[in-house]
Amino acid sequence: MNLVRLIDFLRDRLPLVIRICWVILGLLVVIDAIPALVDKHHAHTAPEHIPGFWSVFGFLACTIIIFVSKWFGHSGIMKREDFYRE
Repeated sequence: MNLVRLIDFLRDRLPLVIRICWVILGLLVVIDAIPALVDKHHAHTAPEHIPGFWSVFGFLACTIIIFVSKWFGHSGIMKREDFYRE
């Protein structure tokens, strides 16, 4: 039951949770830009030297996955609720 209470607590404070996530993402980009904290000497590709590259890459990849899966679902996988009652 503790998990249910945690989910309800977070759902009631959704704008705050979203702001906290943005702050954490910003901090990760800033930390990635500090050369003393992140060694990019052995990066394999040129874009890896850009601060926050992997954060932006991960965000875009997740966004694309969400939109493609929604399109795929609406294109034929999802059915009406009364589909089997006909």
